[in-house]
Amino acid sequence: MVPRRPSFFAFLLALLALNLVLSFATGGPPQRQQVPYQPFFVEQLEAGNVERIASRADSIEGELKREAIYDPPGEAKSVQVPDFETQVPAFIDRTDLTRLLDEQNVTVNAEPLDDGRGFWTNLFLGFGPTLLLIALFVWLIRRQMSMMGGGGMLGGFGRSTARRVTPSEHDRVSFDDVAGIDEAEEELVEIVDFLRRPDRYTRLGARIPRGVLLYGPPGTGKTLLARAVAGEAQAAFFSMSASEFVEAIVGMGASRVRDLFKQAKEAAPAIVFIDELDAVGRSRSGNVGGVSGGHDEREQTLNQILTEMDGFEAGTNVIVLAATNRPEVLDKALLRPGRFDRRIAVQPPDKDGRVEILKIHTRSVPLDPGVDLAQIAASTPGATGADIALLVNEAALFAARRDHEAVQLQDFTDAIEKIILGAERQIVMTDADRERTAYHESGHALVGMLTPGADPVRKISIIPRGQALGVTLSTPETDRYGYGRSELIAKIKVALGGRAAEQVVYGEITTGAESDIQNLTQIARGMVGRWGMSEAIGPLAVTDGREDGPLLPGAAPVSPATQQLVDREAKRIVETAEREVVELLERERERLDALTHALLERETLDQPDAYRIAGVELPAAGVTAKDQTAPRAA
Repeated sequence: MVPRRPSFFAFLLALLALNLVLSFATGGPPQRQQVPYQPFFVEQLEAGNVERIASRADSIEGELKREAIYDPPGEAKSVQVPDFETQVPAFIDRTDLTRLLDEQNVTVNAEPLDDGRGFWTNLFLGFGPTLLLIALFVWLIRRQMSMMGGGGMLGGFGRSTARRVTPSEHDRVSFDDVAGIDEAEEELVEIVDFLRRPDRYTRLGARIPRGVLLYGPPGTGKTLLARAVAGEAQAAFFSMSASEFVEAIVGMGASRVRDLFKQAKEAAPAIVFIDELDAVGRSRSGNVGGVSGGHDEREQTLNQILTEMDGFEAGTNVIVLAATNRPEVLDKALLRPGRFDRRIAVQPPDKDGRVEILKIHTRSVPLDPGVDLAQIAASTPGATGADIALLVNEAALFAARRDHEAVQLQDFTDAIEKIILGAERQIVMTDADRERTAYHESGHALVGMLTPGADPVRKISIIPRGQALGVTLSTPETDRYGYGRSELIAKIKVALGGRAAEQVVYGEITTGAESDIQNLTQIARGMVGRWGMSEAIGPLAVTDGREDGPLLPGAAPVSPATQQLVDREAKRIVETAEREVVELLERERERLDALTHALLERETLDQPDAYRIAGVELPAAGVTAKDQTAPRAA
């Protein structure tokens, strides 16, 4: 650990303390005895024993020529008085006192007598508190400026807080550490090559892109790509979050933007990375994407970013690299060509990409020979790079808790269940609750097994996890990027399976289907209002799928009659699916009971056992739900 340098405040405090100690070490103030004005002082004055005095108001301090004996009232012991101090009563005639002093040739001083404390002590006692307050004020300001990235008393407010990344300041990341997002990587490799060899492009009339926008869901690797660019480029790299531009003081964000781009131009070729661009780059046109604009500090900061990106001088070789999870809310002026010339979508990886990401994250993890990374990748459709990193870490934690020498396949399986389904909860359930939960999950599973187009059932469990008392896990065989109407209806039916099973067996429903109803409602409204899968509505965009149901950006307003029609159509789709699911479970009650009894006995059923107990043929490997026909009885 690097030792901290002593602050200015601590140094000044130590210096003053040292001076104080030295002053007291060289001698202290003389002890003056408090004596009465009369008879002691008057007697000594008349006897010619007073050497000199000094007066301040009614107080007199003096020195005697020779020590005198003074008997303090009420004390048995006498004291010797070399120096004294007394008070002149207000009724005493000062004329007589002056005459006595003249007759005895007493030296009268206008200033107090020497207190013997020394110059430094008097200086400390007189000015020390003031100096300490000034020093404390200066130290607090300097500390605040250093925290804000400034170098002066007031100039630091407008200084950029961007971090200039160099190979010695971070763990070097290269494009070899990036996998699963090959298209985005190829675009950025070209940017790095342009900075290294600009002549290769400029000789043909090409110009350097001024801005590159990375957008996509959280965890897909946008920041990792930026770090890889920093590791690969032989150029200065400035990294900053957009939220760091905005301060409570108006104009500070714009000032920081100017300072950041000034530093980048001076260090060119350079790359400026702005993370979470939507923090300052939101649309100013009002209510676009649900965000309204305004004349505030954020807008001034955005205007300065637009000005700087549009004002690059030719040949400066400065590229702005930005990342956001919400490109739809960004201002149109920010996205136009000439500012962000390239927009790169960073999406979740496919199966092959997940395998490559697993290889990267397991470089330093000892793996058991039985671990098949391709099998793990197939079990995690839709997972992002961040999800896979979490999965590997959780598997390693499981292996460590079990004292394994290497991470085994079961560790990865348990880690997937913990991440997707939630951690196990140690709660005590009654037999009735366990049976109802078993029927609920068996209903989900059986409907998924017997409905064409449904995703294959992977696992059934009545072990409480997270907020659920039981879980049925269904995942597709391959990555899916689009769904047909029949497949969405199958998803709705599977979601209704648990509720329908309770109705068939017990004749009433419970609150256990809350999350199922939320999911199927979202699917049904999306079919009607987003994807044009209802003849009553047709191919019209009515909602964007959010809970409050706002319009898509640019969509026409929806009339109340149309909104009511959307509600009726969504309800019709769900009610039709529910009738079919109830009929299916009543017809297949024997299979439902078999699954339930097995769950009550074993608590968890894997895919082969679940299909065997239900008497349904296991789906063939590689057959997608879209190509699946009606399941056959085993």
